Amino acid sequence: MSTPRAVRRCWPTTPHLGISAPGIWTQVGLRCATVDDACPYDVSGFSFAGFPGVVIGHNADLAWGLTNLGADVTDFFLERVEDGRALRGDQTVPLTVRNEVIKVNGGDDVSIQVRQSAHGPIISDVIDVDAVARAPLADGITGRQYEVALAWTALAPGRTADAVLAMDTARDAEDIARVGRLLDVPSQNIVFATTDGHIGYQAPGRIPVRNTIVGAVPSDGTWPRPGWDPAYDWQGYVDPEVMPRALDPVEGYVVAANQAVTPAGVGPFLTDDWDYGYRSQRIGSQLASAIAAGEKISVQDVGALQNDQHNPYADVLVPWLLRIGIVDTFEDDGQQLLRSWDRVSSADSAAAAYFAAVWKTLLELTFADDLPDGDLPDGSSRWLEVVRGLLDDPASPWWDDRTTPGLLEGRDEILYQAMITARLSLTQQLGRDAGSWRWGRLHSAAPEHPVLGGASIPGLVRNFVNPDPIGVGGGPSIVDATAWDASEGYAVTAGPSMRMVVDLGDLDSSTWVNFTGSSGHPASPHYSDQFGPWAAGETFPWPFTSAATTADAVDRLTLHP
Repeated sequence: MSTPRAVRRCWPTTPHLGISAPGIWTQVGLRCATVDDACPYDVSGFSFAGFPGVVIGHNADLAWGLTNLGADVTDFFLERVEDGRALRGDQTVPLTVRNEVIKVNGGDDVSIQVRQSAHGPIISDVIDVDAVARAPLADGITGRQYEVALAWTALAPGRTADAVLAMDTARDAEDIARVGRLLDVPSQNIVFATTDGHIGYQAPGRIPVRNTIVGAVPSDGTWPRPGWDPAYDWQGYVDPEVMPRALDPVEGYVVAANQAVTPAGVGPFLTDDWDYGYRSQRIGSQLASAIAAGEKISVQDVGALQNDQHNPYADVLVPWLLRIGIVDTFEDDGQQLLRSWDRVSSADSAAAAYFAAVWKTLLELTFADDLPDGDLPDGSSRWLEVVRGLLDDPASPWWDDRTTPGLLEGRDEILYQAMITARLSLTQQLGRDAGSWRWGRLHSAAPEHPVLGGASIPGLVRNFVNPDPIGVGGGPSIVDATAWDASEGYAVTAGPSMRMVVDLGDLDSSTWVNFTGSSGHPASPHYSDQFGPWAAGETFPWPFTSAATTADAVDRLTLHP
């Protein structure tokens, strides 16, 4: 078996989403008693509670995964409205007004009035859009004098459910292309592999086409658009036939980790706001190295790659931090951890804890004095790119602390202060002995029930429905992407919502794990029984064939109509 073929045998998927209890996925198998044209489903994977199909998974011929494409499918339109009419060109047209009734269990109905322009609902009626309204317009005034409408592709009827059911029976790239023509919203990266050795990629979605307009107001969707000028209206949608796709690339693998899927200027305009690609680069480089070494990649190898915790932030920043001299032995303890660090942000790493505290502090010292309240850096890959550029400019005004008049700080001073402050902060949080610090003590996953998770809920109920927090490794832009917000703290805000590896050579040898469990009922033993294994990077066997699932079954539930 050739090496590229060995890669194709294992098809991993790990979508990263906000954490909750229960997790969003349900592990299901959907098999017709007799699989034929009348009932074609023989598929297994992950779905949403109540949804009649498998969203991510595999059938007997094809496995597929989904990640967020990140296409820009929303625009804000500023509307000139007077007496219920909006300006359109040289005339006014009436807003559409309707009443919507929200049924409340055990309470009175709630009726709301929705006003809608030609572009979408007026959202400034119900939410604070001050940030949108501050945008300057071509005539020099601001949007504060206007109302704000939201144009969003999801507000129009679509065929996404049809797309999922079509995916459940897909056999080849042609079938996936048909799925791409159906999947309107949300726009996703579809990666797939077949049991006969093909791999591929398909970008679907209803993507707006925008005019290119020369003027003071950008026309690419990044700024609010003048709703009274028809030139800024959407000009239809991108033809599905020209959306990015690939089949059997020469590399022998496909990686989709929210990065830009095509070079700038190639193909239809999707967005300029991409993830900066540290995860995709790490995944691709690891696979390329294995191929170059002639290694066959197993289910276990791919599972280990899903849990890879190498920190690209450390690759950028640690060399600069080690250039800074720290004389005091107490203050130098943290820096000493970095000297021998393997740059892996594992839960038991003292150096990873210190580095995270330095990164968080560095962002505060560099940007807090320059940015408005509420706009502090979250520490995502965008901010890593900003800091990367600043490191080569030691005298950049961004380094200067505006709160210290008469002093002009530079890069090295801020790096020094970040390390000293981080050392003191962790001493308070984790103790004086730097060697005993652990990243997992700061960085914990604490899934909460969306209704019964708040502090106002009685403790007995809250403890019943919310699993105990577990310290984990990983971080933003790491393959094991357990994100945290540097402007708030170290707690996990999003993470792998499940992990799946499909063995295309032997489907019964595939593996999976859910974030919390397979049940949404807190009294079930399967409500959170996978949370611990998920945190530890473990997976479970995933039998597929009828004989294998029957042999593996422990409990059986039969529902009679």
